[in-house]
This record gives sequence, C-alpha cells and structure tokens, in this order.
Amino acid sequence: MTDEQDPLAGSIRRNRERRERWLSQGERPIGRNLALIGALGWLVIVPTLAGLFAGRWLDERAGGGIFWTATLLFAGVALGGWLAWNRIEQEH
Repeated sequence: MTDEQDPLAGSIRRNRERRERWLSQGERPIGRNLALIGALGWLVIVPTLAGLFAGRWLDERAGGGIFWTATLLFAGVALGGWLAWNRIEQEH
C-alpha cells in the first residue's frame, strides 16, 4: 500500500522525516520563521485586495450593487488561503 492509499502511513512517514531533520539540523532560525510569516501575510493580502479592487471597479461599471465586489473578494481570500497553504506545505 502506498502513502496515497494509506494516509496514516504517509503521515507517520512525514512525521518521522521531520523529526530526523530536526535532530540533525536543529531548530529553524527565528529570522526564517519571521520571513515565512511575512510571506504568508502577503500571499493572503495581495489576492484579497486585488479581488476587492477589481470587484469595486466592475460594480461601478455595472451600475451599483456589490455582486462583483463580494464575489471577487471571496475568490481573492480563497486564492490567498490556497497559496498560503501551499507555501506552508513547501516548508515541511
């Protein structure tokens, strides 16, 4: 059975690899952790604001309401969350 077929085995393997890496390399520097936090913030904020501004622009052109603003704001938050999740996964 592969890790894709057995999620528990995959989780155990990844946990073991992280522990071995931690034992051999030690704790990550605080600067790297702070840089990751900053990068995650930008990964969420930029798509969110882009969706907000694009939605407002479309709503102004369409004659009012908040249909596009709400839709693109939600899409921006979802995209930012997905980008942040992928970035965190890369760190492990």
